[in-house]
Amino acid sequence: MFKNKFIKRSLAAIIVIALLLVFIKKENMSLRQSLLKTFYPILMAFGRSKDIQKNNSGMQPPVSFYSLHTTDNKGNNINFEQFRRKKMLLVNTASDCGYTGQYEELEKLHQQYKGKLIVLGFPANDFKEQEKGTDEEIAAFCKMNYGITFPLMKKSSVVKSNQQNEVFHWLSDKSKNGWNNRQPAWNFCKYIVNENGVLTHYFNSSVSPLSKEVTEAVKK
Repeated sequence: MFKNKFIKRSLAAIIVIALLLVFIKKENMSLRQSLLKTFYPILMAFGRSKDIQKNNSGMQPPVSFYSLHTTDNKGNNINFEQFRRKKMLLVNTASDCGYTGQYEELEKLHQQYKGKLIVLGFPANDFKEQEKGTDEEIAAFCKMNYGITFPLMKKSSVVKSNQQNEVFHWLSDKSKNGWNNRQPAWNFCKYIVNENGVLTHYFNSSVSPLSKEVTEAVKK
């Protein structure tokens, strides 16, 4: 009974805060973005179930992860050869999604495991057009609202198509990575590649970057 009362009071408090945001929102966030940030904890607490895939058999990639290239949001070419001997977390991101609050958690993960883990964000407009901004607007939004310091890549498509980003093509094609065909199901799906260029994990949007499942995968 006490637990139910606590939940009801917590929900009521969050609703009041959300209503206040209708009148007092952050200058650099839209009303929608302010509301999404406020309701993010509820989404994570009562959202869809976790989907976690693991490379339990230690399958090696037929195509080297270190052969990949991408472009950052400033137009610089990124050669993945530079990431040898580093663990990596690659995530497709968006600014107008219920999971956008994970930007803050990704930054905390980046800071907590600095030197051991490389976090790369790949903004994409694939899901309900929730990333309409330019690369410059996306970078400014992330910096001002979430203090992002980990690298963001140029906006691209991450789902299977002729326009799919080369990196996400590798991540979601078992003929290249060795075992996984799972493409992002929504914004903020996360893939972990270990120090030897082997894809080890896939986490869907409902798995927090600071969850036990992710942090244990990072620490291995």
